[in-house]
Amino acid sequence: MPVGGGTFTVQNKILPGAYINFVSLGSVVSMGARGVAALPLELNWGPENKVFTITSEDFNKNAMTLLGYDPTAAGVLLIREALKRARTLLVYRVNSGGTKASASVGGMTVTAAVGGTRGNDIRVAVLANADDENAVDVVTYLDGMTMDTQTVPKAGGAASLQANDFVTFGAAETLTVAVAAALSGGTNGTVNGAAHTAALNAFEVESFNVIGYPGDDDTTKALYATFVKRLRDDEGKKIVGVLYDYKADDIGLINVKNGVVLTDGTTVPGPQAVAWVTGASAGAEVNESLTNTAYDDAVDVDIKYTKSQFEAAITAGEFVFYADNGRARVLTDINSLTTFGGGKTQDWTSNRVIRVLDGWANDVARIFGDSYIGLVTNSDTGRQLFKADLVSLALQYQGIDAISNFTSEDITIQQGSGKRDVAVDCALQPNDSMEKLYMTVTVN
Repeated sequence: MPVGGGTFTVQNKILPGAYINFVSLGSVVSMGARGVAALPLELNWGPENKVFTITSEDFNKNAMTLLGYDPTAAGVLLIREALKRARTLLVYRVNSGGTKASASVGGMTVTAAVGGTRGNDIRVAVLANADDENAVDVVTYLDGMTMDTQTVPKAGGAASLQANDFVTFGAAETLTVAVAAALSGGTNGTVNGAAHTAALNAFEVESFNVIGYPGDDDTTKALYATFVKRLRDDEGKKIVGVLYDYKADDIGLINVKNGVVLTDGTTVPGPQAVAWVTGASAGAEVNESLTNTAYDDAVDVDIKYTKSQFEAAITAGEFVFYADNGRARVLTDINSLTTFGGGKTQDWTSNRVIRVLDGWANDVARIFGDSYIGLVTNSDTGRQLFKADLVSLALQYQGIDAISNFTSEDITIQQGSGKRDVAVDCALQPNDSMEKLYMTVTVN
């Protein structure tokens, strides 16, 4: 075979041989995954001053150690509601900074791992070891259940005790046998504007689809609305916000009107129903609408409305639940947009349509950032590679019925005003779900 060979940048080789470049017509692109929700929550236990992650798959397994409660407990209601539909939940504990519960047990100080009132439900005992009279068993309980047991010597054994998920152990020269003692003095931190600002600062550097504020403070609602609008309009991060009773008139904000009643009789009022709407909106795919979707495990709504009130709610851009034969369902999956013009029509009130548009914007930004910025020359060849990726992406959207009637001619690409600029024009036709049937029956 020839001595020369390989690839080439320009045609300047000296040795004879075959110089072959392999050029892709576009990198392998895929639609971005959805399903990540974010909530600022008041909790009695859990990590403080940071965002932590809970997945729907691990919630049952990790709820006790991470949140201090059984996954069915009222103390984690909003997390449970959000994870009925979200795949992943980002949580920031807005009542961080409380006092840690503590107690003196067997000659040492035992302190709760984090601040919060749940620490007051922890008990610690120092028990005589059945096999060694010079050893003791240090047992940590929560709600009467054994969470941790460590066997150590009475003399100097405190130094070898390891902190567990619930408590840390202080120093003691000698451990003495003591019945289970309850920790006390645990308090939750104060929830205020500064706490929510800290939560939003922490969330901003995370990746998520939808954020909700499950509360009813008007000032705080405005804080979250401003956050969502800024990320959407100024940062290009197409997230959606969910608020209760907040007339935002914005495609990126959902305005929840009422709540539901669960099968166990628990009422989830409108502000708390924000958690489910946040999780459901995050979990909904770009080709999915929540219209007529049943709220998981709900048998009724907390506030019922007449037909005319439902019509007024839709006109006002409100996300409403209605009762339907022992179920609570979403009336129509809409955002809070009520003012039309400037290119925005009634179609823009549909959250499914917005999910398509937001998904496209996020996917294009991700593909351009991952595969093109600083990597591909802004020549006709480079731009055609980018167009090929965009066409591939659009065909994936069309393949799942998110858009219709797409052809490659719907995307045009050229150099922008500067040598580093790329200008793209794109025409998309988002699909929506069937909601209204108009039938004419002719009777002969």
